Amino acid sequence: MKKLILLAVIGLGIVSCTTRKNTRKMTELPKDWKHNTNIYEVNIRQYTQEGTFKAFAKEMPRLKSMGIKTLWFMPITPIAQQNKKGSMGSPYAASDYTSINPEFGTLQDFKDMVNEAHRLGFKVIIDWVANHTGWDHVWTKTHPEFYQKDPDGKFHIASGMDDIIELDYKNPEMRQAMIDAMKFWVQETNIDGFRCDLASWVEVDFWVQARPEVEKVKPLFWLGEFDELESPEYGKVFDASYSWKWMHKSADYYKKNEPLQELKDLLRQYSNIGDASMRAWFTTNHDENSWNGTEYEKYGVITKPMAVFSATWNGVPLLYSGQELPNMKRLEFFEKDVIKWTNTYQVADFYKTLLDLKASNPALRGGDANVTTYLLNTTANDKILAYVRKNGNDEVLVVLNMSKEPVNFSIEDDHVSGTFRNVFDKTKRDFSHGKDFSFKVSDYAVFEK
Repeated sequence: MKKLILLAVIGLGIVSCTTRKNTRKMTELPKDWKHNTNIYEVNIRQYTQEGTFKAFAKEMPRLKSMGIKTLWFMPITPIAQQNKKGSMGSPYAASDYTSINPEFGTLQDFKDMVNEAHRLGFKVIIDWVANHTGWDHVWTKTHPEFYQKDPDGKFHIASGMDDIIELDYKNPEMRQAMIDAMKFWVQETNIDGFRCDLASWVEVDFWVQARPEVEKVKPLFWLGEFDELESPEYGKVFDASYSWKWMHKSADYYKKNEPLQELKDLLRQYSNIGDASMRAWFTTNHDENSWNGTEYEKYGVITKPMAVFSATWNGVPLLYSGQELPNMKRLEFFEKDVIKWTNTYQVADFYKTLLDLKASNPALRGGDANVTTYLLNTTANDKILAYVRKNGNDEVLVVLNMSKEPVNFSIEDDHVSGTFRNVFDKTKRDFSHGKDFSFKVSDYAVFEK
């Protein structure tokens, strides 16, 4: 055990490319923009009082200036009314795959918003719910054979969610209809990809079938809701996946005072996956905020250090609506519950600094075989998470106080040398003259060479 711990805390490189490469069978490595992008999840219902595409479009210039690159819209399809939750229902219980939720506007409104987003330089992806539909989806009337059935012949309810029923992926006609529905949105609205809800609940061979078919229209970005540590076969199809295990483990680390070393070990497991796919890192999203608490409830004083991690580790940073405020409340999921916007966005500059660095510095490219990440040894390995990412002559050094107390410490690692610039306060530091730090609670530092 002592030997294992020693290996974990010395400056052992986490090689992001040279070992255990996954061979992408479906496509080449992600197009270049995907390596530098970030994703901002848009909850149209709760974003504005109007809750429409037109109202949200007015916010896009602000998000552009904050450094957002990709907009992910939660499901835009109409919501089933039968057995719906609450007064408004779940957007993940669709009643039609090729129509717009009238709550948000019209198909033309969506097209106009996508066009404006593209003009501003955004990529646009939409939520795709392939595993299930609502009870009164049009297919329940026109194609009831598309659904799984219980022994009594009734539609099969999805696990733990009685407002949705599961589709039958053994039916080839249903599969083709699903693919055609996905192609509809690419052809009609020129979106740039999909965030696939509960992707691992759908047979992987469907995604193997669907991706090349849909991409006959144009190359797309595919973000899957699955953890590649638990479902590695899905990583051969998707450009990026969720880091669910990290998110749960990091929350337990903070709430239950678990060892920081366990988080570092988990990061090694993710890095061993290789760079044929990427991970999305986040501190909150629509599910987490509504059901498990805000990022501040989950992470307390390490919320900002966790956000810095999400933007600088190997992968894709993912933000949720309102984090730039910051949003301190849980949003209702089945009711109208508008984000309490103010005239100031207290965290916007913080995110802009991180997102601009992610977009511009080659050392932060996600899923790039040329980038190597090293966890660093410090005199406070039980409290400090420190790492450096290198791509040729470009380097980014990240130091995070992951504890609930002030920490005085030093980096004791030869992977850090020379002069760096602090991206937040713009000061320069020559680490050949010492690597000592004095961190307060919640402190973090990000340097680039």
